Amino acid sequence: MNNTVYGGFEHVTIKALGIEDTIAKIDTGAYSGALHCSHIKTVVRKSDGKRVLQFIPSDNHAHLTEIEDYQVTNVRSSTGHRVKRYLFTTDIMIKGVTYPITIGLSNRSDMQYEVLIGRRFLREHGIIVDVRINEELDNDSNGNGKS
Repeated sequence: MNNTVYGGFEHVTIKALGIEDTIAKIDTGAYSGALHCSHIKTVVRKSDGKRVLQFIPSDNHAHLTEIEDYQVTNVRSSTGHRVKRYLFTTDIMIKGVTYPITIGLSNRSDMQYEVLIGRRFLREHGIIVDVRINEELDNDSNGNGKS
């Protein structure tokens, strides 16, 4: 099997959401991925009456986003509670390679990394993680446990 090896932290770009070269945590302990967003809500679009998911990615208020194709699911949060999460599929670029990713929207303002990539994505794309790669990007040197 031909696997790609990434570090525990990688620079990523999600062009469709205006996210350029941010550091993502590659988290084998998390099943799914998450993206920091604010003002997450479903609204009825006035122009055509369709229900859409509306959010502001990475607190970039200039990039208010509406998505028609999304899913709603319940996931277990890092604290063990069940929470409603909106998921959608977009493209993410890591080391110059573009992958499709299904990612959940979450307010990650209390976390160090606005993008979290989980093991479902890693399995789908044959990616293995070597935590020695890019260890200089690990800001958790104070041991606070936030991801």
